Amino acid sequence: MGNLLKVLTCTDLEQEPNFFLDFENAQPTDAEREVWEEVDVVLKDARAILDELQAYKGAGQEIREAIQNPNDEALQEQAWAAVVPLVGKLKKFYEFSQRLEAALHSLLRALTGETYEDPTTHLEREQALAKQFAEILHFTLRFDELKMTNPAIQNDFSYYRRTLNRMRINNVPAEGENEVNNELANRISLFYADATPMLKTLSDGTTKFVSENKNLPIENTTDVLSTMASVCKVMLETPEYRSRFTSEDTVSFCLRVMVGLIILYDYVHPVGAFAKSSKIDMKGCIKVLRDQPPNSVEGLLNALRYTTKHLNDESTAKTIKSMLQ
Repeated sequence: MGNLLKVLTCTDLEQEPNFFLDFENAQPTDAEREVWEEVDVVLKDARAILDELQAYKGAGQEIREAIQNPNDEALQEQAWAAVVPLVGKLKKFYEFSQRLEAALHSLLRALTGETYEDPTTHLEREQALAKQFAEILHFTLRFDELKMTNPAIQNDFSYYRRTLNRMRINNVPAEGENEVNNELANRISLFYADATPMLKTLSDGTTKFVSENKNLPIENTTDVLSTMASVCKVMLETPEYRSRFTSEDTVSFCLRVMVGLIILYDYVHPVGAFAKSSKIDMKGCIKVLRDQPPNSVEGLLNALRYTTKHLNDESTAKTIKSMLQ
């Protein structure tokens, strides 16, 4: 069991075990190592992606000056020179989302496969993979928080596409087109048009995993998500377990992971996370969020309000809707 401790044997809500997962120190077993090493390469790059996105300033000033002075060729060239390398970064982020989806599929295959008969045992025996799944969710929500607060991303890319189209019409060679051709530009544009592009990638990727593995009961996937969400909730609301965290950052990590799991469950499960039959204690999870300092969780509450699929269904209890207002 290592650092994985059974916290509760079962709950009235789920009739399922809850566990304390050591998100800080879980190490791969020999059985996990192959998948773990494959995913670890992606997660190492994830840290650099977040750093680049956080430092992304955009070419707003150059673009404004070029638009205000359409006949000034020097300003047009300056704006283009500023935008092309930025588009290279946006392309890199988009391509990373595809690698992230592939890593997600590898983890889901391991955590839902036939090696063990239920999600509880999977999480018990494959702690390091569960930790990596949590890290992917943490990265995803952090990426989307940064993207949502940076309008320069879409402005830069829109300017790039408009300028590229104009160059094509005028038969002007554009060195930037080698970076992103028209077909790729369309896909990248759709990616950034979504308010939470990485979350959409994971949601679509999880749904795709379920549809491509028809021999695998959908519950194998949704039960892993609901069990992990319960893990996070229990760790956050139970002082003696929360006190085991060696870093305060683990609290925000758990909160983000819990929300990411709820959203994925809501997309993949036929009736979603907010229905009475849901295996996620939504009232308990929202209460845990509400119990944190308000400024630290508003982005996560907004993710539940605006990026879930079933919150506004008629079947969602009014008490849950009011808790998120």
